[in-house]
Amino acid sequence: MRHVRLIIEYDGTRYQGWQTQRSGLTIQDTIGRAVSGLTGEQSEIRSASRTDAGVHALGQVAVFSTVSGLPAATIERALNATLPQDIRILRAEELESEFHPRYRAVKKSYFYLIEKAQKQSVFTHPYTWRVSSALDVAAMSRAATLLLGEHDFSAFRAAGCGAKTTVRTVYCISVTSHDHLDFMTVRLKGDFISVRIEANAFLRHMVRNIVGTLAEVGKGKISPEEIRGILASCDRNAAGPTAPARGLFLEEVFY
Repeated sequence: MRHVRLIIEYDGTRYQGWQTQRSGLTIQDTIGRAVSGLTGEQSEIRSASRTDAGVHALGQVAVFSTVSGLPAATIERALNATLPQDIRILRAEELESEFHPRYRAVKKSYFYLIEKAQKQSVFTHPYTWRVSSALDVAAMSRAATLLLGEHDFSAFRAAGCGAKTTVRTVYCISVTSHDHLDFMTVRLKGDFISVRIEANAFLRHMVRNIVGTLAEVGKGKISPEEIRGILASCDRNAAGPTAPARGLFLEEVFY
């Protein structure tokens, strides 16, 4: 039995997330059908992250097992010839032994894009959260630093999260303003904020709930210092709203 690792990029706009569901189009099912069509086998596609509906990925990692003798380079080309244009296999590589991409990961990074609504470009609309209020980036940054380290992130966990523990370690978090985004061969001018978080693991909707809370800080509705109390409360109702899925990107998985 051979084991093949895929590095995947996808636009999650029209998908109901990664995970197989009884109804709705998912990334896992779409790739699974392409793999089955190529190998003639029903293979389980195991991923590093179960991204939610509408969330995108620049470096999702997935693994499947096969008895097929097709070289990894051939698998990569064949899958890209079959998959829809909003899913790309960036790299396929054969592994020496069985490998679970989620359990073997030591950390992951996500980033989130916010855009001032009045200056929004039509080309960024599917990938940013439009916010009409002015946001205090300095205050958001001060609040974000209070999330660094090991904490119980229950206050930022969505209902239905099946994690056995709610303790996570955030290694890096940054809030940065940008006056443009590079797109194709031009620069789209605007008022953007990126929130980047790197942690050993994430709870369901954890990044989006953190972003939603930081946006409340930026609006002046929550003070930066209140983040300590929100963490200590372990109460989801104490934190801010859940930011929309479309602004969230799985950036990289580290092993």
